[in-house]
Amino acid sequence: MLDNDTPHWEDLMTMKFYDFPGAPSPRRARIALLEKGVSFDTVIVDLVAGEHLGDAYRAINPGCTVPALILDDGTVLGENHGIFAYLEAAYPEPSLTGETPAEKGLVAQWNARCEYEGLLAVAEILRNAAPQMKGRALTGPHGFDQIPALIERGAKRLAAFWSVLDATLAEREFLAIDRFSLADITALVAVDFAKVVRQRPPAEMTNIWRWRDALDRRPSVMATNIGRPGSA
Repeated sequence: MLDNDTPHWEDLMTMKFYDFPGAPSPRRARIALLEKGVSFDTVIVDLVAGEHLGDAYRAINPGCTVPALILDDGTVLGENHGIFAYLEAAYPEPSLTGETPAEKGLVAQWNARCEYEGLLAVAEILRNAAPQMKGRALTGPHGFDQIPALIERGAKRLAAFWSVLDATLAEREFLAIDRFSLADITALVAVDFAKVVRQRPPAEMTNIWRWRDALDRRPSVMATNIGRPGSA
């Protein structure tokens, strides 16, 4: 668990990863770390108890979001995009963002769509419906009121995303390119996390379920499943 002391950077021997099992955002980063074979220590930040909003964690990540990754030189990366960019630059093999310029464009395109159309649609439902998120409708250090009308919109957005995902996977093993990529990570986390808002791809969308079941054979996915499903 998170302690109350600000880390002494010079004492860090390996990267330190701030996580909360079951939450979608840190799960994406953990899968990427495991795919890269990177050595890191894990610190659990209790999102349910609001530990991410406390002074100890704010001193590490003022954005009050999980995950965060502290590099061995003390650099703090407090957003997934920063973590992914670092991992690709520091550990280029295996690449999660594509090899060629075209592949990199496709992975970036699909990753953005899976975030906006998938993960954010789930968040729209959850954060505007869950009583425990009253006053916490958006992530970060500031409180925002819930907007109940966004619950229905989120469900509609998610249904549209399932259709796009299923059609795209009809003749593909992976989502963006011909191998596992960051886009697959984001999409599978969206599919799994949707369970917490009682939204799932319909059974007849067999392309999604074939792809999702195949991903379970990857050690990085198996290690983070935890019942397949909450980021603060």
